[in-house]
Amino acid sequence: MRYDIRLKLQHHYPAASDHVRNLVRLLPGDGMHQRIQRRHLAISPAPDERRDWLDFFGNAATFVAWHRPVREVIYELRVEAERLASREMDISPPLNRLAPELSATRLHPASPLHFHKPSPRIPADTAIAAFAQAAAQQAPSVRLAVEALGSALHGAMTFDPRATDVTTPPAEAFAARRGVCQDFAQIMIGGLRALGIPAGYVSGFIRTTPPPGRARLEGVDAMHAWVRAWCGAAQGWQEFDPTNAGWAGEDYVAVALGRDYGDAAPVRGAIRTSGSQTTSHSVDMVAI
Repeated sequence: MRYDIRLKLQHHYPAASDHVRNLVRLLPGDGMHQRIQRRHLAISPAPDERRDWLDFFGNAATFVAWHRPVREVIYELRVEAERLASREMDISPPLNRLAPELSATRLHPASPLHFHKPSPRIPADTAIAAFAQAAAQQAPSVRLAVEALGSALHGAMTFDPRATDVTTPPAEAFAARRGVCQDFAQIMIGGLRALGIPAGYVSGFIRTTPPPGRARLEGVDAMHAWVRAWCGAAQGWQEFDPTNAGWAGEDYVAVALGRDYGDAAPVRGAIRTSGSQTTSHSVDMVAI
C-alpha cells in the first residue's frame, strides 16, 4: 500500500520566546516493511540553526533553534511512503529458549541487546511484570506470548486522553488502567522485558478507517505509538499495537524507534517564555 502523508504540527507560545531549541524526529525512513519514496520537512518561521543527521538507532533527527522572538512554530511534513504487506508465520522459539539466542547476538544499533533491560522511562515494575507473567504463561512461543500480552493489556486498559500526559510513568498509567497509545506501548514494553523479550518503542502514523457508509475526513488520521518485539533469531523483530490489539500492518508507517518514548519523541526541546504552550496537529494519510 502506498500513501501520501501530510502532517501539520503547530506550537503556539502565549508570549514570544527568544530561546527555542527543538530536537525533531518526524522524517520516516526505510524499514522492515516500508520504503520511503520522498520526504520533506518544512519549518516556519525558518530557524536560525538547522542540523540533520541519523541518531544511534538510525532515526532521522533534526535540531532547530531560533535566536529571535517567536510566538509560533509550525512543522509541515510531506511524505510518500510504501508499506509492504507482511504475512508472518510463527517460527519463534518457546519463551524459555529465547535467552540463549539473545546471548548469541552481536552488538550493533539494531541489536536486541539494547532493548531487553529497563530504560530511562520504563523502569522495572512488579505489578506490570506479574500481569505479563499471567497473560503469557500458556503461550507456546515467543510470538504468541507477545500477542497474548498485547491483547490482555488492550482488554485491561481504557483509552483515555485526559488520564495521562507525556511525563506519566508507565506504572502510574497501569495502576489507573487508563492512558493513550504512548502508555499502552510503554506498559507492554515493560511487561515484555520482564518476560525476557527485548522490546522497543515505535512512533509513527496510523491510517484510520471511518464507520461504514461514512466518508473519510481530512486531518483525522493520527500520530501513533506501538511496540517492536524481538521474537528470536529466526523470527526477528515483530510489531504489535496494544492500543488496537493487533499486529501492525499496512495501515502503519513507522517514523522513529527507541528504547522508550524519550528516544523517539516527535518533538522535544526547551523554550523560555511565560505561560503554557498550546499544541495542535492534523494528519492525512491517503492511499495512492
